[in-house]
Amino acid sequence: MNCLELRDILFMFFGGLAIFLFGIKYMGDGLQKTAGDKLRDVLDKFTSNPVMGVLAGIIVTVLLQTSTGTTVLAIGLVNAGFMTLRQSIGVIMGANIGTTITAFIIGLKISDYALPIIAVGTFLIFFIKSKKANNIGQVFFGFGALFYGLNLMGNGLKPLRELDIFVELTISMSEHPLLGVLIGTIFTVAVQSSSASIGLLQQLFSQGAMTLDAALPVLFGDNIGTTITAVLASLGASIAAKRAAMTHVLFNVIGTILVLIIIGPYIAMIDFLQQSWSLNPEMTIAVAHGIFNVSNVLIQLPFVGLLAMAVIKIIPGKETVIEYKAKHLDPVLIQQSTAIALGQAKKETLRMGQLAEQGLVESSQFVINKNKRHAELTYQFEDAVNNLDRKITDYLVKISANSLSVQDSRLHSMLMDTVRDIERIGDHMENIIELAEYQVANKVRVSDLAMEDLNEMFSLTIDTVRQAMLSLEKDDVGEARAVVLKEEKIDKMERQLRKKHILRLNEGSCEASSGIIFVDMISNLERIGDHAVNIAEAVIGEE
Repeated sequence: MNCLELRDILFMFFGGLAIFLFGIKYMGDGLQKTAGDKLRDVLDKFTSNPVMGVLAGIIVTVLLQTSTGTTVLAIGLVNAGFMTLRQSIGVIMGANIGTTITAFIIGLKISDYALPIIAVGTFLIFFIKSKKANNIGQVFFGFGALFYGLNLMGNGLKPLRELDIFVELTISMSEHPLLGVLIGTIFTVAVQSSSASIGLLQQLFSQGAMTLDAALPVLFGDNIGTTITAVLASLGASIAAKRAAMTHVLFNVIGTILVLIIIGPYIAMIDFLQQSWSLNPEMTIAVAHGIFNVSNVLIQLPFVGLLAMAVIKIIPGKETVIEYKAKHLDPVLIQQSTAIALGQAKKETLRMGQLAEQGLVESSQFVINKNKRHAELTYQFEDAVNNLDRKITDYLVKISANSLSVQDSRLHSMLMDTVRDIERIGDHMENIIELAEYQVANKVRVSDLAMEDLNEMFSLTIDTVRQAMLSLEKDDVGEARAVVLKEEKIDKMERQLRKKHILRLNEGSCEASSGIIFVDMISNLERIGDHAVNIAEAVIGEE
């Protein structure tokens, strides 16, 4: 093989791989947009038991065209308290089945029509002024690009079957399945896509560059390699995220060990299916992949509890779990007793206030020490606050359809206003995190004196929010009046800190670029104080 041939092989292989990866990603994005942003809701609603979790995992993975994306969604839901670790295991198992769909699509052998499919997608994207048509066009374009990339890869790989070194490697993999598993794992880790590595395997097998008994161990390695992305995503994240990622690794490693024990009969079965069903080479790999993943799920599904226990033993520790779901909003109570229903709504509103307060504490910690975990938790608390805002507001709207006494009407109005104010507190703490992230990204230095001032204002603001929620809980006018006095201190502090910061800028002890960040942070804290006093004034009422 001369240098020119080697160059052509490399260009066609890497160019084809790049187009294939782009096609998978673009098609997945289009499917997600077409289906609507309901994927988290699907996982939330249909994971009541591990079997439903498997089905939800399959559906979401087919829509996302990536098992890693589904795993990351599941990790987020576990972190959020929407899903238990046991439920997430079902979703991860389903994701493994869902990801086989791409291999079956490749096995359909419609690559001759790749360019016309790309043309249809381009027409829908550029010439139809409809969001839905554009999203469908994105699916078509990605679908065509996927096959076009495969064509290029396949053409680039043809000469490999003539190379002695590749023939010897294939023989080695046939004789030593563990070598094939290792190669499959390494390649999948390198390209960060099991669909791409399995697509490559399908092309090698179809070109006759690899035998079935060499290809199947590589296929099992691809399944292990795909778990690495989730592991990388969980680095520096919560214990719940690490446990979910470790579950993915354990599940696929156990499945690979089980199939390697019976590798001879398994290869014979796939060979028999290829002959009896007249499968093309690509479809043969797809069927092998599907049987492996479905069998793995059926074998391990009854042992979900043991998997969860094993993961907790491997990764011990206590996790901060933020519960998004409403705990107290029973719709039956609305018809039975308006007063009791309002009492439950008040309990949920107080819980919402606690989440906002905890988020505010986390945001203050991130501003001070720049630990990313505090930023992640703040975003999760803010997300939880937004979710409860919708749930409580809907519940209160339903209550308002009933006849309310004067006292109930006052509480109803107070809760409606309070929920809105707590939601705005969540928005402001998110603004603070974004400002701190901008500071980190742009290496903006804020002086130690400015940080001390910020810390002091954070403490006063958090204390004010806490006392505002206490005044609501106890319906205590005295506590509410104390909140009003504290908010006046916050206003005064904001004015003083602005002046002090201007002096520091003039003296050169603070960078000019830090001025906007500092002033915006104290401005957000002042507004949080305003929302806290709104809650207190609702308690004080018309006095």
